[in-house]
Amino acid sequence: MDLNFTEKQQEFQKEVRDFLDKNLDTKVSEKVRNGISISKSESEDWHKKLNNKGWLAGPWPEEFGGQDWGVVEKFIFEEECGASGAPRIVPFGVGMLAPVLMKFGSDEQRKHWLPRMLNGEDWWCQGYSEPGSGSDLASLKTTAVKENDCYIVNGQKTWTTFAQHANMIFCLVRTSNEGKPQEGISFLLMDMNSPGIEVRPIITLDGSHEVNEIFFSDVKVPLENLVGEENKGWTYAKYLLTHERTGNANVAISKRKIKKLRRLASETKKNGTALVNDPLFASRLAQIEINLQNLEITNLRTLSSVENGEAPGAESSIIKILGSEIEQDIDNLTRKSLGKRAFINEPDAFSVGYNGPEIEPKAAATASGKYFNHRKKSIYAGSNEIQKNIISKMMLNL
Repeated sequence: MDLNFTEKQQEFQKEVRDFLDKNLDTKVSEKVRNGISISKSESEDWHKKLNNKGWLAGPWPEEFGGQDWGVVEKFIFEEECGASGAPRIVPFGVGMLAPVLMKFGSDEQRKHWLPRMLNGEDWWCQGYSEPGSGSDLASLKTTAVKENDCYIVNGQKTWTTFAQHANMIFCLVRTSNEGKPQEGISFLLMDMNSPGIEVRPIITLDGSHEVNEIFFSDVKVPLENLVGEENKGWTYAKYLLTHERTGNANVAISKRKIKKLRRLASETKKNGTALVNDPLFASRLAQIEINLQNLEITNLRTLSSVENGEAPGAESSIIKILGSEIEQDIDNLTRKSLGKRAFINEPDAFSVGYNGPEIEPKAAATASGKYFNHRKKSIYAGSNEIQKNIISKMMLNL
């Protein structure tokens, strides 16, 4: 195992840094660094810049419009973007659905949908979670009944991220009740503008509109929008989730947040001394940094294995658990370092034209919002409890 970048990979790293220096809007970067949601137009603008460079879907094979990046190039790109405060690529199309279509979709589906992901014609969302199902995805109840040349879909999805922006959704539906619950699930592509689809916003505790609930009432979906085989959707869903979980290390993002926390703790006084020098605070911060370093090495080891042709297994679950818990620990320690000032939640303080009360330090404007919002990180992409079950089965044979 070699954890050092090759000369070619170092050249690529410099190219990414140069691109970010020249193309990343400083106002957008400031929003990202301070935990402020960027607008749909800002996200689309960034996607367009990346697509013009050929980097929106760098890991895709060249035949589909990608750069055929290896896992190390993908890692370098994501880490440099995270360190610089670049917006994250909205993953639902290019990062999640695309690999499923490439492996399980028809030629017609690949030719139609993949180019539209790159040029921005389609904005995708993910229809997995349902009310009352928790992390038991196999218990989903949204049904799809075949009728003539289409499926008739009825049911409900919830916690659907960016559904308010999306014109397309990939959706898990139940097409059979025979056998095990996992055996009756199918994978459908649905037009969000179809009659019978209603999107209702869910306003989260920090006041943001990021997630939604979706209702399906006799929605007609063409048969050709079925991905792969009927009742085989569980296989495709697991394949997609593996791609989602391996993108949850966020090492560079956590490093950036730790630097910001250190600056904050250096400027904050406790009994006349900088908080960063307080033994209890310093030990907590050091433990997070140690955990982050362990995560980085684990992530690089996994990348090295994949580069050598091995498939990621339980390692994806380990990375998902550690990545989410470390980010939550950073948010929690940031909140504690602010004391009473953590009660402030004024994200508009970073908006142009803000004329409200001055907030000092500026981090107090979003610290509590980020803390509460990021509680979700240990739940989405399969809760951490579920990931521990996967690890116990795959690695410990329990």
